[in-house]
Amino acid sequence: MADIKSGEKANSNGTTPILLGGKVIADIIITHHARSRWADRVESEKTGFLDIAEFVWDKLKSRSIRTYYKNEQDVFLIDDDLVMVAEFSEVVRAPGQPPGPPIYKMIVVTFLGRMSETMELRDLRSYYSWLRHSRRMTLIKNSRKRR
Repeated sequence: MADIKSGEKANSNGTTPILLGGKVIADIIITHHARSRWADRVESEKTGFLDIAEFVWDKLKSRSIRTYYKNEQDVFLIDDDLVMVAEFSEVVRAPGQPPGPPIYKMIVVTFLGRMSETMELRDLRSYYSWLRHSRRMTLIKNSRKRR
């Protein structure tokens, strides 16, 4: 799980919680890694934690975020282009709060990039398979050189 302490918290600015994939989202946390990937792969102008959280909130409100694969719980598409990885952590209710469905905070772990710019993101499973294979082959080549 992402280290919540390493990220910045962005609240919903008084808006009502929003539903995503059957989870009620009440808060968004942007990790430092997600912020650096945002600056590298998405946008170089608005790179602050609050800018990114505001963007994600707006996309949640407009229902522009959907899961990448049907059974995948942590990879999401924004506007059918931007690939985002997020985890969820249940918010502990304060004593005295009325019972209800669990409420979650969305922890944005990273932004993988835009499918329109990086063709490999169109099929993540084959992309990660290729990535593992290429890393393994690099390690094999380097071990041969050391002998």
